[in-house]
Amino acid sequence: MVTYTKGATIPHAPTDDTDLYPDTDGKPMAVSDHHRYWLTRILQTLEIHFASEPGVYVSGDIMMYYEEGVPQKSVSPDVLVTFGIGQKFRRTYQVWNEGKVPEFVMEFSSKGTYRNDLGRKRALYAELGMQNYFLCDIEGLYLPTPLMGFELVAGEYVAIRPNADGGVMSPVLGLTFQMMDEGLGIYDSVGETWLQTPAEQEAARAEQAEAEVAQLREQLAHLQSRDSR
Repeated sequence: MVTYTKGATIPHAPTDDTDLYPDTDGKPMAVSDHHRYWLTRILQTLEIHFASEPGVYVSGDIMMYYEEGVPQKSVSPDVLVTFGIGQKFRRTYQVWNEGKVPEFVMEFSSKGTYRNDLGRKRALYAELGMQNYFLCDIEGLYLPTPLMGFELVAGEYVAIRPNADGGVMSPVLGLTFQMMDEGLGIYDSVGETWLQTPAEQEAARAEQAEAEVAQLREQLAHLQSRDSR
């Protein structure tokens, strides 16, 4: 058994064997629109949140190979976050080249995946040493609870207890995931704010700009009214 832990360095020469380590497993991605929307939304939100930290790599649905020379030893997490390896585009994630496994992984469970998410993947991620493993059943149909989080303790995953509002905090990310009426949200306790997608940030900026323009127009109208007296 080969276990990679947070911060471990594994010196190997980089390889570029695209035939041995393809960027796809050839399996079709058959998921609902609801599933795809929230997976993409959470991925984009995390990318924006960590964009100012060049050492943090955020990705999803990328082929991750965890044993050199054995391409069958691979998995493709829906969302992953790794600290200390830098932001750059990668064709695949090769653990021996990166020197470590992701600290955080998340799977969006569906009818076809939830058993594997709770079983084989949970065991594999623990064996590889991924510190936090989160599961989200966005439709609330398959998992024991729609949101589950685990922290690696002595080689075993221990469930993270939800807070009073049902949110589950990721110790390695410092962020709290929480199911809400509209779906899955992410709360930053440091900034005391809910994280937004790029589209939401742009909409908020546009709304603020419109409010400022309206205020200026009101002030101008007031001045013109005063001058005309």
